[in-house]
Amino acid sequence: MRLVRDEVRVRVPATSANLGPGFDAFGLAHTIHDHVRVRATTGETEVRVIGEGAGEVSGGDDHLVVRALRAGLDHVGAPQAGFSLDCENAIPHGRGLGSSAAAVVAGLVAARGLISEPEALNDRVLLELATDFEGHPDNAAPALLGGATVAWMQGRNAHAARIEVDSRIALTVLVPTERLPTKRARAALPATVSHADAAFNAGRAGLLTLALTSRPDLLMAATEDRLHQTQRADAMMASIALVGRLREAGHPAVVSGAGPTVLVFDDLSHRALELAGLGSAVQEWSVRRPSIDLVGAQIL
Repeated sequence: MRLVRDEVRVRVPATSANLGPGFDAFGLAHTIHDHVRVRATTGETEVRVIGEGAGEVSGGDDHLVVRALRAGLDHVGAPQAGFSLDCENAIPHGRGLGSSAAAVVAGLVAARGLISEPEALNDRVLLELATDFEGHPDNAAPALLGGATVAWMQGRNAHAARIEVDSRIALTVLVPTERLPTKRARAALPATVSHADAAFNAGRAGLLTLALTSRPDLLMAATEDRLHQTQRADAMMASIALVGRLREAGHPAVVSGAGPTVLVFDDLSHRALELAGLGSAVQEWSVRRPSIDLVGAQIL
């Protein structure tokens, strides 16, 4: 396998995992993007970051995008080089919007763009490699494929399928200033759940597929969860309280991924939140209204 390009530009979307009942399975891509330019060089690897993560993340070979890029090249036996990366990040870090999955997918897609036989790093292979980094495919799948996805593990192999989302569904993302490490959020989960709660979520996850594809009127019921959101309340009390208040006001709201961002299946402006009596509750939150990214990661 040869490197046939010395530069590639990649765009990758933010994602929300779980979507309520679909724990570690459902995901959705947003039109909030990180942009990465990768250039092969003869010198040492150097990473420059503007936007989210600037001044915080590594500027060398242990940067997550670089690690994923090298893993992709290693997988197909392509030669390694020094790399110069320019990252323009819009995806918030530590907020439950898939920033680490986006970095991994960006690096893997960049590897695909550099090699002589890009089909050797097809979507199936990239999902497998991304899952090796992430531990589960729920964020990697929509980041790679776009749209809404259901991902699952078959033995040690990761798989994903697209869900075609009804065009009437709108989104609002409420992003707080504080962060929550995914490891801390996962540590709050119990080792076992009751049969009743498992059955409840299985039914709601099936209903969520119907609601997303053709029955958005069912989203309130379809986004109910008993497996992970309230169990993490101590780690993100403001988020869980806001989800409750939004739902009481008739808006299908869930925690985005491991939180603390809140995802609402509705088009809410600051004014709409004020009319619902929620203006003060979200005063310190960034209100964004992305659409669903239907493309996923792409080489520009």
